Amino acid sequence: MAMAELFTLDEFPDLYLDACVFDEQHNLVFLSAWGRDTVLQEFLARLTLGKSEGGIDQFHISIAGHRLTIFPNTDLLEKRTTRQYPGTLFGSLLHVWLFDKRCTQPDVANYFAFALMGQDGDVHHRLWPLVIATCPLPLLTHWQRPVMDLLISLQMLKPLSGVLGNVCAWRLAIDIDALEPALGNLIRDDSLTITSLT
Repeated sequence: MAMAELFTLDEFPDLYLDACVFDEQHNLVFLSAWGRDTVLQEFLARLTLGKSEGGIDQFHISIAGHRLTIFPNTDLLEKRTTRQYPGTLFGSLLHVWLFDKRCTQPDVANYFAFALMGQDGDVHHRLWPLVIATCPLPLLTHWQRPVMDLLISLQMLKPLSGVLGNVCAWRLAIDIDALEPALGNLIRDDSLTITSLT
C-alpha cells in the first residue's frame, strides 16, 4: 500500500496534513491534520483570535513549487479531534478534522451542501440521499439518474477541484428557480414518470 503524501502549513511546519479541500475562492471546506498536542492547540487557538492578538485569517500550503492560500471561515467550521496516538516516530500525535458544517448537515434554507467521500464507488448513488435531503421539491426514488444528470448539467452539483489527498468533494447548490421548470420539462416529456418503468 502506498503511503499517503503529507503536506505542511508554512505557518505551522510541525503540523502535517493528509487531506485538504477548498472551493474556487480557496475557502476551507475540509482539513485533516496530524501533530503534537501543543501545535494543534496553537493552530486551533490562532484561528479564533483576532489579528491584533496573533490570530490568523489565512494559512499557506506549499506544494510542487506553488503556494496555496487557504481562508478558514471559523463561523462555518466544526472540529473533531481524536485521542493521542502514543509511540509513533514523531512522539504522541493527535489527529484533527476541521470541516465546513455543511459537510455533515445540509443548509436546507439555502439548498446548499458539501459531500466528502472516497474516490471510488458510484457517485450518483452515494450523493442521491444528500440531494433528497437538500432539495425542497418532491423527488421520487426512481428519478435518481435523470435528476442527478440534470443537476450536473446545470452545474448545481459539481466536484470541487481544490483537493489535496485521497478524498473526493462535491458541492450541491440548488437554484430552485432554474431547477423547477427543468424538472417540469422532464415530466412533460415523460423522462420522469410517477411509476418506475423498470
